[in-house]
Amino acid sequence: MRDDLALQLQGYRLTTAHILYHLPDHPAFLQSFTWQNLDMAPAFPRLRHFLDFWQREIEGALHSVTVGSTQLIKPAELRVAGLELRLH
Repeated sequence: MRDDLALQLQGYRLTTAHILYHLPDHPAFLQSFTWQNLDMAPAFPRLRHFLDFWQREIEGALHSVTVGSTQLIKPAELRVAGLELRLH
């Protein structure tokens, strides 16, 4: 089992792909599929592997793929406070 936290620390990001594809029996109609996994931006090797598999093994021709990606673990933000309070 892979450790998602370890992958995120290595730079993997939550990646979501919205895939539109033509139905094999009715090519004029489009169907939607959502794929989500941790992947390495900007090359997205896991998504590319999945899309290569799709084109090789699945009859529905791809129409379009929209990709969104975000880091789940981000560096802490540092802000300077312009105020100092003292408690006695």
